Amino acid sequence: MSTTQANRRSYGSGSLYIRTDRNGRESWYGHFRSNGRQVKRRIGDRRTTGTRDGLTRAMAEAELRRLIGETRPAGPRVGVVLTVAELDERYRDYLTKRGRKPATLRAVESGTRVWLAPFFGDRSLGSITPEDLADLIATMEADGLGAKSIRNYIGILGGMLAFAQRQRWATSNPVPMVELPDVARSEEIRFLTPDEIEKVVAAVPAGPYQALDQTLILVAAMTGLRAGELVALRWRDVDWIAARIRVRQNYVLGQYGTPKSKRSTRSVPMADAVGAALDVHYKQSRWQQDDDLVFAHPDTGEPLSKHQNLRRFRAALKAAGLDDTHRFHDLRHTFGTQMAVVGTPMRTLQEWMGHRDLATTQRYADYAPSGRDAELIGAAFGRGSNRGSNLREPQLT
Repeated sequence: MSTTQANRRSYGSGSLYIRTDRNGRESWYGHFRSNGRQVKRRIGDRRTTGTRDGLTRAMAEAELRRLIGETRPAGPRVGVVLTVAELDERYRDYLTKRGRKPATLRAVESGTRVWLAPFFGDRSLGSITPEDLADLIATMEADGLGAKSIRNYIGILGGMLAFAQRQRWATSNPVPMVELPDVARSEEIRFLTPDEIEKVVAAVPAGPYQALDQTLILVAAMTGLRAGELVALRWRDVDWIAARIRVRQNYVLGQYGTPKSKRSTRSVPMADAVGAALDVHYKQSRWQQDDDLVFAHPDTGEPLSKHQNLRRFRAALKAAGLDDTHRFHDLRHTFGTQMAVVGTPMRTLQEWMGHRDLATTQRYADYAPSGRDAELIGAAFGRGSNRGSNLREPQLT
């Protein structure tokens, strides 16, 4: 019989092993200390790829945590005793009453269902320790999850336990005591140049969506609106007199809602080219009432499909001879970079793009004009003046 350790674990939190018998059957085994003695226990069969029988790693972890928890002295219990799965429903009800967006509710439900509930099983909230969280992180890493996903899942648990503390369903929240994996930040911003935008617009394939897509791409690139904000845009949001587009709604996960943050409810200047394109689009559209969508489905007047928008956008990129791996969101980056290029103040750009934090907008600062940089450096080192004249000209070999 062979034995392999399933994943790295923190000291004192037990061990989870896979053991293979002489017939090749794999089983989960747990090894931990209880009241000063060593305990080895078979957890169950290991689930193999393509089957529904046996235990996944998360399920085996949950059972091991339950076995260890049974041997620990019971801690103080306050109010209702809940499991993570039971807390999930109450927490989402609370978030709903607080007006959280559907995407947030879906993330909490998914994170609990996929990871948190299977891992902690029927353990009570009060029995969850920092060591348990370290084991959960190790299990996620062994399953191939990236650092950002792990931080998101642990963040969900932290929010749930903080809520449970306020309701006196938990006496502690161990999440702040756990070291989370670092996320490698990518500073690369992908965007299109004005010439490339013209090529893409001209290359939009013929068909029922051609005129709509041409206007949609142009407006996206010249306003910086998010995809969901464009899909939810209505004719009453287009202020022809003030030459502004007012962002009041978005359309995400099949539902209308308020924009991403408080700053996202905003108005954006409407350049002449955008106003002219929208005027032509309005006259050609079947949907011209104030409450009709600007970029409505040509036949039904309903919101456009995010997936189909991206598919047609990439078809236009390919037809224009450009990189067709661009995201539709890169049109928003096109607006941000081009506004920085012409010297738009970062605070103004923050308002136009609806960023909650100025730090997000600062990503575009590298594209701001810097014509005097060389002049400033030259002045600092005395080029063209008596200052610093003692610096010798470097000898090149």
